[in-house]
Amino acid sequence: MAVIVFIESQEGVIKKAGLEVASYGRSIADAQGLKLIGVGFNIKDPLVLELYGLDQLCNIDTQEDSFFDVERYSSSIAKIVEKENASIVVISASADARYLGPILSVKVDAAYVSNVVELPSQYGPLKVKRSCFTNKAFNETQSEKKCTLISLSSNSFGLKEKSGTMKVTSETYSDSQSSLKVSSLDKITDKVSIADADIVVSGGRGLKGPENWHLIEDLAEVLGAATACSKPVSDMGWRSHSEHVGQTGKPVASNLYIAIGVSGAIQHLAGINSSKIKVVINNDPEAPFFKAADYGIVGDAFEVIPKLIEKLKARNL
Repeated sequence: MAVIVFIESQEGVIKKAGLEVASYGRSIADAQGLKLIGVGFNIKDPLVLELYGLDQLCNIDTQEDSFFDVERYSSSIAKIVEKENASIVVISASADARYLGPILSVKVDAAYVSNVVELPSQYGPLKVKRSCFTNKAFNETQSEKKCTLISLSSNSFGLKEKSGTMKVTSETYSDSQSSLKVSSLDKITDKVSIADADIVVSGGRGLKGPENWHLIEDLAEVLGAATACSKPVSDMGWRSHSEHVGQTGKPVASNLYIAIGVSGAIQHLAGINSSKIKVVINNDPEAPFFKAADYGIVGDAFEVIPKLIEKLKARNL
């Protein structure tokens, strides 16, 4: 038996989410005395995973079609799950993994448990703590299946290094049943992606126009953060929809989330509730976001942000 973890990558580079599920899987494998096997696709530098305790990595080469294909990915992982008689499979909470999870669970007849925030119980039936009600509460879920597929909530476990010796096996995937054909891809060129960012700086309509977005970008650069926006901002075309966070956009589970000029509609809050520390800058003291914030500044963003950047730069020196 074994624990299987899906190691996500982008253009061959392992994502932070992939390292987090490896860390989580290692802890489970140690507690249950099982082997930890990772499954990745087109990973260029697999030896990085030796630092996170993998016993084996199956690196699957999809040749020229390197984009995410749920049929290809789910079929490949399912074969390894069945071959290794895996009792637990761990994936992340990324958009691709959320798409993959239900389909994979059906193929391997596994219980699918999403939004998991802690390690499973060590004794008795498998029980896990998971967030619910858009991260406003927690519940305990018990799996009765022989195999359980766990979707780990982003940034809930962290990265934990444990060096070891890892065996790398490679195979070529050549029998995709998918009819999906991709002629081109729009790539995000930001230095830090929203999904992998520890810090996210987000802007709303309070910025008054796209010509003022340099304030968000300047603050993000100083903090080494990703930039994001509210739904109205992306709807108006100020920023790309890829930066839209919220219930209908991308979920954010950063360690620090800074919202500037964002009122805090319930849909936006639902998408960022998993963030550990929330800071709000808004000139309206009645803005709903202040009720959800850990720290708040009532003031004009055009005055506050330059001063904040100045203080941060002085501290870095």
